[in-house]
Formats: sequence, structure tokens, C-alpha cells
Amino acid sequence: MRERPFVADLVKDVTVPRMFRVRQIFPRNKIEPEEIPGIIKKLLSEEKFSSQIKPGMKIAVTAGSRGIANNALTTKCIADFIKSRGAQPFVVPAMGSHGGSTAAGQREILRGYGITEEYLQCPILSSMEVKKIGVNEEGKDVYIDKYAAESDGIVIGCRIKPHTAFRGPYESGIMKMMAIGLGKQYGAQVCHEAGFKHMAKNVPLFGKAIIRHAPVLFAVPTIENAYDETCKIVAVNADEIEEMEPALLKEAASYMAKILVDSCDVLIVDEIGKNYSGDGMDPNITGTFCSPYASGGIAAQRVVVLDLSKETHGNGIGLGFSSATTKRVFDKLDLASMYPNAITCTVLGGVRIPIIMESDKEAIQVCIKSCNEIDKTRPRVVRIPNSLHLEHIMLSEDYLEEIKGMETIEIESEPMDLPFDGYGMLW
Repeated sequence: MRERPFVADLVKDVTVPRMFRVRQIFPRNKIEPEEIPGIIKKLLSEEKFSSQIKPGMKIAVTAGSRGIANNALTTKCIADFIKSRGAQPFVVPAMGSHGGSTAAGQREILRGYGITEEYLQCPILSSMEVKKIGVNEEGKDVYIDKYAAESDGIVIGCRIKPHTAFRGPYESGIMKMMAIGLGKQYGAQVCHEAGFKHMAKNVPLFGKAIIRHAPVLFAVPTIENAYDETCKIVAVNADEIEEMEPALLKEAASYMAKILVDSCDVLIVDEIGKNYSGDGMDPNITGTFCSPYASGGIAAQRVVVLDLSKETHGNGIGLGFSSATTKRVFDKLDLASMYPNAITCTVLGGVRIPIIMESDKEAIQVCIKSCNEIDKTRPRVVRIPNSLHLEHIMLSEDYLEEIKGMETIEIESEPMDLPFDGYGMLW
């Protein structure tokens, strides 16, 4: 009987193209970290915000699971302002089912972002217990974090940006932080159970009910530029959220980074993680959407994921939308962290396991080999560090002529072989 060849032997002769570094150029309005305390203090000193905070009030401040620029600092500045008014702030993790749907897991996610009691100088009250606060316009029960529900006031800290799986006037932002983040695992499940087809309706449906029935005071959302830097901070009163958030979402979408070539044969993503996107890698960048209710990003035949971020704590959600990965990634996966998130949002594809190869080189080679109708001697390959930091990326040499003369792409190196070590790992 003929011996079955090793998988590595099937791809060992596949050409990995030479690649060159480029700098993608995007508009770069930004707020420096040292400016943030003054900006937040000025915003919240406006009478309509400051007058709502009375001495002795216990006020919940939300903090989510995303890798938001200056996340710890903005949270601390909100808490500091509350203390300056004689009230007592505390932080609640507002992240739905993330962190393995456990209080300890959600506290650990915040710690990874520097959001600790020591830094904030206020308590962090982490619990998965929820409390019913009322019903929405369709008569469905609405639950939020028990500590927030029993507080004297809630301040929503968050970031506004396009969602990864649906389109609507309220995507990732204030409404979603209330409906799904504050709703904990229960609220996330209720909003997701009808699927992403109905998410554009359900997010504001539950969000507006929370504004009506919970002690929401105001929100302090941030917007980021294409370089993952804070470029705008606003304060939005509770009665202004419904009207103001859609315009802020449009503004946030206009600042988003992207890969400035439209298509490739293989997209190499060095690292995915929840700190980069709720989907591990933002499909608005990578094109790896989990639903048909959103579109965009680069058109790639194959996507290869080489590693997980440290900050994602083994949560490899999004890996299932890649074509191949490495054993290094597989060994890091924490299924107990991944599965509650996937089951809650009713999208199981993101936690499937793709082809696993021993090395970075083999994972890239299997993607090139499995592409259809391409010139495999000159495959078009794009390499990004992750879906959040896109200033410096790599393109295979077949793109050289295409990008020459483009004002938004600056060539930084000559084409070179990717630096694999003797084990086929990139260094």
C-alpha cells in the first residue's frame, strides 16, 4: 500500500513571494493622552452633566472588553470627575458574555487594559448577576447588571465605530454598550437570539428601554482615527443619545483605516484577538464577515492567521473565518472562553478550527496552493500585523506597479524574502 505523504510534503515546493513594506497614509487628527483629563473635565463641567451628580451618589461607570485607545485613562477621568462632585464612582464590566461569561474573567479582561482598582482609585464591581428594570416597546423583559441597576446613576463609557456583523443607525457604541454590554450574558443572548438580521432593530429597542427604566445619566464616547488613536471625545446626555449617536457613527466610519489595495489571493494576519475586534479580526478590514448583513474589507481568496494576542486570553473567536492557522494558535486556544461568546451571539462559524499547519511558512503555503485561478509563481499576498494597526503593512512584489504613484501608499523597502527561521517561523 502506498504510504500517505506528510501534509508538509504537499506544500513544500509552493513559492512564497518576496514582499516589501509600505506605509499607508490616512488622515491623522488626534488627541494626545495628556490632553484627555482636561477635555473630559471641561465636557462634564457643563451644567447639564455636572448638575446630575450629587454628593453621596453611587455611580456606575461602564468599561468594555475592547482594546480602546486610552481606555484606562478615559475611565479614570470620568471616575475622577464624579469624585470631584462628592459622589462615589465604581466601575462595572459591560461586556455581555465575554471573559468566559464569568465575573472573574471579565475583571481579568479589564486588568489587561490597565483598568484596575489601584489605578482608578475606585472599586470595580464585577458580577454576572442581572436585574429586571422594565420592559421594552415590544413587551420583552429588560435586564442589566445588578450593580448598575441598583446604583444612583450610570455613566456610559464606550467607543463608537462600525459593527462587524450588521448595519444600522446604532452599531458599536452607546446603545450597544447598554443593550448588550450592561445586559451581561443574558442581555447579549436576548439581543442575539433573533440573529444579526434583526440586530439593527434590537440594539436600540433594548437601549432605549434602558434609558427609560435605568438611572442612565449620560455617556462619554470616544472616536478613534485610522491609527487607533483617540481623535474625538464627546459627552451625550441620556435624552440626546437616540438623536446624536447616528451622526457620531457616520463620523467614526469616515475615520476607519483600511487596506488600500482592493483584493489579494492570500491575506496574512499576524495576530487576532478580542482586543483588536469582537470578531478577533475586524471584517470591515479583512472581509471575513460572519453574516450577510454587513460587507466591506479586502477581497481575499484565503486568509491565514499566525498567532493570538496575549490580551485575548486564548479567545480565538474569528479564527473560524480563516482558511489556515498554526499549531501555535491551536495550542493557545481557550475553548471555555470562546464557546460562550459564540453560543450567545448565535454565530458558531467563528470558533470552528481551520486547517492547522506546524509552521508559519506551511500555513501560508497551504493557502497559496489552495487558491484557484491565480499565477502561483507570483501570488498576490498582503500581510498585516492585525486588523487594528494598518499604517505599516507588507505587499508581495506583484503589487509594485499597481501602487506606484499612489499618494496614500509610501514604499518603505525593496522586495525581500520573508524572514523564516529554520523551523519555518517568522521572526
